[in-house]
Amino acid sequence: MGKMVLRSMGLGVLLMWLLPALGWGQASLPPAPELAGVWAGPLAIPGGSLPLQLTIVQASANKLTATLDLPAKRLTRTPVAVTLRGDTLVFYAATADSRYVCVPSANGQQLRGTWVQPGLRVPLTLSRVVEGGAPLVATGAAAAGAVPVATTYHTEQVMLSSQPGNVQLAGTLSIPDGPGPFPAAVLLSDFGDHDRDARQGNYRFFAAIASALARQGIAVLRLDDRGVGQSTGSGALVTALDHVRDAQAALSYLRLRPTIDPARTGLIGHGEGGNMALLAAVQLLPPSFVVTLAAAGVEGLEVLASQAEPIGSAADTAQVGAAHRQAWADVLSKAAKLRSSGSNAAQVETYVSQQRLKMKAEERKQAEAMRKFRRSMFEIVRQTPNNDQAQAIVVNMLRQRYPNQDPAVTRQRATDLTTPRYRSFLAFDPQPGLSGVQCPVLLLHGTDDAEVNATTNLTSLEKGLKANKRVTTRRLVGVNHWFHTPATELIANADGKVDPIISMLMLDTLRDWVQLQVGK
Repeated sequence: MGKMVLRSMGLGVLLMWLLPALGWGQASLPPAPELAGVWAGPLAIPGGSLPLQLTIVQASANKLTATLDLPAKRLTRTPVAVTLRGDTLVFYAATADSRYVCVPSANGQQLRGTWVQPGLRVPLTLSRVVEGGAPLVATGAAAAGAVPVATTYHTEQVMLSSQPGNVQLAGTLSIPDGPGPFPAAVLLSDFGDHDRDARQGNYRFFAAIASALARQGIAVLRLDDRGVGQSTGSGALVTALDHVRDAQAALSYLRLRPTIDPARTGLIGHGEGGNMALLAAVQLLPPSFVVTLAAAGVEGLEVLASQAEPIGSAADTAQVGAAHRQAWADVLSKAAKLRSSGSNAAQVETYVSQQRLKMKAEERKQAEAMRKFRRSMFEIVRQTPNNDQAQAIVVNMLRQRYPNQDPAVTRQRATDLTTPRYRSFLAFDPQPGLSGVQCPVLLLHGTDDAEVNATTNLTSLEKGLKANKRVTTRRLVGVNHWFHTPATELIANADGKVDPIISMLMLDTLRDWVQLQVGK
């Protein structure tokens, strides 16, 4: 195990790692190599069954990948995400919006669990297929393809106008197959420049939400932000009012389509998009429902002040990290000396715990100093309407705090902070108007959100919405700002990193609540 990991662990955590390594306290899950292979079984559905096959591959020493074959539904070698929760395996096929939660049998020859997809939750047992084994066949009505596995949908490329200014917003409409009319939702993105998928590397946040809802019979419209992709306009010039106008333009577009039910169209917003959805809910022709994903309940200035300053140099960050690792190494070294000098386990653990608390206190002190610096800098911008003056002050503050930073980067940071977009967000207070929100609202937040603190912001939002009796609040344990599945539930790559996967807990909560609102 690398020194970096050891130094970051307390004694208790270290023991939790060492015991399994020594063969003690291991879960009953068979070793990964025993899971590799082909697993097949009949998926029970009304009127018969469908042959289903999972192929599990040992991608690396500690990583499994899988593919799904469901021939009757033309799904062949469909990629499947594999996650591990204790002794339980979770397979998720995003394209089929299906999940299989199972545990291996004691002899390692079967996977036993539950298959879940929109409209279907059934037990499913898969058996290891020996080489040359006979394939399964569909039975009953399913053999004739009479029973669909999931709602199918198609996508359309759309372009709509937002006034004033005739800004052209390009996007994708995911719409269920069939005559409709369907309920629908518009996805609104977080602060910054985002494409219609809210893409981060290979992680496509909005695309996953759109697929999940469309397969449930709910149309979803997602758009490129202004100045991104095929949309016109400029992101740097956009204000809260512009965001609300864009949301209303998207709602109007959906309501005029013959296959959409205008009485069941809502808004789902991430971060700032959630706040814009709430603002739109107090305008003329409000949405039928609103879902906020990590929306702010406090002023924009306070939200930004609590985040890390992006201008810090890589060298500064590396230096801080090295200092932290060295400090923890010193603690472990001292703990080893205490043991060798005759100190008992309780004394050593007390020392380690005290040092851990001291380091945590120092981290909190540094974080508060950063918040104080950023709050002061943002307050300067907010109170100085002249851009040249504000930029000069900001540049000076940044140079003093980051003397080794590239001057061009510092100037760009000062310029960004004085754009209409930043000025609008710094001045934004989500509280006014919340009392006027009358439609059903779902507030979703992850407890591990480092950008928009769940406790602080949800409490403020609940307070502002207390007059609305149709507000539902959910805190998702271990979920971050981008609603990833907690890393502890994922199988790591060989380098120790995990590929981000959307939280199934979030998708299930969102889907169930929206279904309830639209009467599906």
